Amino acid sequence: MHEMSITQSVVEICEGHAAGRKVTEVVLLIGELSGVVPESVEFCFEACTKGTLLEGARLQLELVPGVGNCPACHGEFPISTLFAACPGCGAFGLSIVSGEELRVKELELE
Repeated sequence: MHEMSITQSVVEICEGHAAGRKVTEVVLLIGELSGVVPESVEFCFEACTKGTLLEGARLQLELVPGVGNCPACHGEFPISTLFAACPGCGAFGLSIVSGEELRVKELELE
């Protein structure tokens, strides 16, 4: 389960930015196309935060929907896979506008 190592990295990033202060809440953006399972990150969070500045912190996940842009007709539309065809003209090779995010958006500190 790669979500465990991802969650551990998130904890390390948060500790680095907390500068020794206790973290009470973490807001994490997870894109629909990122390949990360939000429920698994939630499951791993408590274990990964034991004994750290994040122990007991709330984890708030914000899910970012996938959005693609067509290079042929320039339409922008929701997508749920990286290999979708344009619903307008059927072209492939879409540019990803959003949905690949995986980042810490906010930290709440004591």
